[in-house]
Amino acid sequence: MAELIELRSDKRRNEFADVPINKLLFRFAVPGIISLLVNSLYNIVDQIFIGWGVGYYGNAATNVSFPLVTLCLALGLWIGNGTAAVFSLKLGAGYKEEAAVTVGNNTVLSLITGIGVLVIGTLFLEPLLRLFGATDQVLPYAKTYAGICLLGMPFVVASLSIENVIRADGSPRFAMMATLSGAVINTILDPIFIFVFDWGVAGAAYATVIGQGVACLLFLSYLPKFKLIKYSIKHWRLRGSVCRNIFSMGAASFLTQSAFLVLQIVMNNTLGHYGALSPYGEVIPLACMGIVMKVNQIMIAFVIGISIGVQPIIGYNYGAGAYGRVREAYRLAVIASSVISGVGFLLFQLFPVAIINVFGQENQYYVSFAVKCFRIYLMLVFTAGFQIISANFFQSLGKPLKAAALTLSRQVLFLIPLIYLFSWLFGLEGILYAGPAADLLAAAVTATFIFKELHRMKSDEGHLKTI
Repeated sequence: MAELIELRSDKRRNEFADVPINKLLFRFAVPGIISLLVNSLYNIVDQIFIGWGVGYYGNAATNVSFPLVTLCLALGLWIGNGTAAVFSLKLGAGYKEEAAVTVGNNTVLSLITGIGVLVIGTLFLEPLLRLFGATDQVLPYAKTYAGICLLGMPFVVASLSIENVIRADGSPRFAMMATLSGAVINTILDPIFIFVFDWGVAGAAYATVIGQGVACLLFLSYLPKFKLIKYSIKHWRLRGSVCRNIFSMGAASFLTQSAFLVLQIVMNNTLGHYGALSPYGEVIPLACMGIVMKVNQIMIAFVIGISIGVQPIIGYNYGAGAYGRVREAYRLAVIASSVISGVGFLLFQLFPVAIINVFGQENQYYVSFAVKCFRIYLMLVFTAGFQIISANFFQSLGKPLKAAALTLSRQVLFLIPLIYLFSWLFGLEGILYAGPAADLLAAAVTATFIFKELHRMKSDEGHLKTI
């Protein structure tokens, strides 16, 4: 058995070293893209059916409720990514029992965290929604939608936590199919609950929770079937050192999602405040920006999928000193992601009305502001591919501080301050112009980091050849 594992390991190493980069990138990127797209379906499908069945008040409600989902994503990825990293390290060192204990602690931590979000969210639902930007007009819809969606938060945290470990166990297809099952169920139930049963935003929320519950059950069903460890309930006893390792290794993912959570809160509150002072009112900007951000996430899913796929290729070849293959992998990933973000840019600039009409037919003020969101806020979205791939590039090289700096620079360092500054100077439309301004600054910082790193790598490569 050990010889078989070693043979497979040698084959994987040879693949990273010898197989053409374009073939490797395609093979590793496609599963990640599919999984991320499936995750995006939950929110997009709800927005479409709510738009047609309820109207833009319903879409505004989903937007101000979305920070709850982001919070669960942050917590789930914190536990899940941290566990996957510790799990892989323990297995690599031959400590299978410690790897099993790590997974057991993951299970308990995810369930406790998910239930904690449910309890706290239910007790403080209205203050939280106010914090997230809910106005008096939107609050009744948001309380209905978010109150039901909270029932699914334990499912979300547990699914994300376990999904990452399942991938580390070598079963990415199972993880993908479990996620896909939940999304398909949600898509089927949405029109039934909204249009047939006439449940409105409550119907969309129930469909989402049921889909999340089914996906979570599938993920939990994998626990007794781990291939690389023997998992049992005895591993559920929490250990302080194990929990600390999990939280430490997953901290970067938590910080990234937390930054996005803060951005959502700032964006929603400024949109509501300055929208009330404009002809659009306070609800239309909230509804439109929520749709625009979630549509943009579809494009971002492709780019992040490519970044996930290229990470092990860059990491292996960098460790092996094959800097030429590292640069080639980075170059191909940037080209592929830039083509995708370029296509997204063209669609957002040329066909914004067609895109927004997918989410329901509304008045001219609504359509007008949605068009502005697409054309102004996403004006420089074609730089997203370069930014995301470059940040992941540093993560692949084992330089997490630089990766975190690039990841957080747009949202924390640039976008949030610019939203406040531009809205103070120019009102509602100033919020939209903060987007491309932040993209431009972030792209400039990213380019500076990348050019220095590639130059250093080329110098190191020349030095190695002279030895």
